[in-house]
Amino acid sequence: MAAPDFWDDSDAAQKTVQKLKQLKSTVEPIQDLLVRIEDGQAMLDMLAEESDTELAAELESEITGIDAEVDRVERLTLLAGEHDAQNCYFNIQAGTGGADAQDWAEMMMRMYLRYFERNGFSVEQLAMKEGEEAGIQSVNLHVKGPYAYGLMSCEMGVHRMERISPFNAQGKRQTSFASVDVQPEVDDIAIDIDWDKDVREDTYRASGAGGQHVNKTSSAIRLTHLKSNVVVQCQNDRSQHKNRAAARKMLAAKLYHVEQSKRDAELAKMYGEKGQIGWGYRIRTYTLQPYRQVKDERTGYKNGNVDAILDGDLSGFIDAFLRKRALQTR
Repeated sequence: MAAPDFWDDSDAAQKTVQKLKQLKSTVEPIQDLLVRIEDGQAMLDMLAEESDTELAAELESEITGIDAEVDRVERLTLLAGEHDAQNCYFNIQAGTGGADAQDWAEMMMRMYLRYFERNGFSVEQLAMKEGEEAGIQSVNLHVKGPYAYGLMSCEMGVHRMERISPFNAQGKRQTSFASVDVQPEVDDIAIDIDWDKDVREDTYRASGAGGQHVNKTSSAIRLTHLKSNVVVQCQNDRSQHKNRAAARKMLAAKLYHVEQSKRDAELAKMYGEKGQIGWGYRIRTYTLQPYRQVKDERTGYKNGNVDAILDGDLSGFIDAFLRKRALQTR
C-alpha cells in the first residue's frame, strides 16, 4: 500500500484494502487481548504486594472486559467458512400475514440496521418495495464489514412474529412471517451466465418518498434468471449503468450461493414462485403476546428481553447457532 503506484488501479487497490481489513480483524483482537491480559497480570502482582481498593475494583472491571473479549475472539474462530469473511447481500421478504407481515418485515429491517450499526458494519440500500397498507414487502441491502456474511448467514430462514395485531379492530392475536436470505459478495465468481439469453432485464422508475427522492428516469434494474426464476433488483443509483452492474453482481452471487450450498430444493420451497414463507421453515419465533420471549427453533436459545432484541441485540442467538454449527461439522 505504500507503493507510489498503489492507487493507479483503483479496483485492485480496493481489494487489497479490504483484504487488509479482514486480516486486521483477525489479528488485532488477539494482540489487544494479550496486552490486556498482561496488564491485568501486572495489576494482580501489584495487589499481591500491597492492598489497594481502587486498583482491586479496576482489576475486577478489567477481568469482566477481558472475559467478554475472549467470547468475541472465540466467535471469530467459528467463522472459518470459505466466504465467512466477505461482505454480503442481505434480503428481507414479507411472507404470510398481509399488512401484519409487511409491518413485521419493516420491524425486522430496523432490528438488523441497529445490529449493523452496533457492530460497525456499513449498509447500502439497493432496493426496497413498500407495503400496500403498511411496512415493506421487501428490501435488499449490501452489508460491508469483516465477517458480514459469516455472521448474517446465521439469520437465514423464516422469522415468525406473534402479537396483538395493530391492524385488527377486534384486537386479535396475529401470527406473521418474514424471511431473510443472504449471499456472500464474491469476486471472480466461477459461474456461467449468458446475460443475453439466460437473463431478462426490466427497467423501471425507482419509487421513493416523493419530491426529490423520486427518480424521473427508468434507471432501476430488475434481472430475472430465466432457468431458476431467481430475481434481483437495484435502484440505489440514478445511473442505469451502475444499477445494472450492481444487479449483475448480486445475481451472480445468488446463483453461486445456491449452487454451492446444494439447497435448491429448500430454496424452491421457501422462496420459489409457488412457495410460501410460512410455518414450515421458521428458525425463530418472536412472541409479544400472551408472554414476551424470543426463541430460536434450531438451538433452543431463549431471551425474554424482547425490546433489546428488536433493537438489534442479536449476538446471543448468533453465537448459539455458530457453536451448534461448529459441533455438527466436527
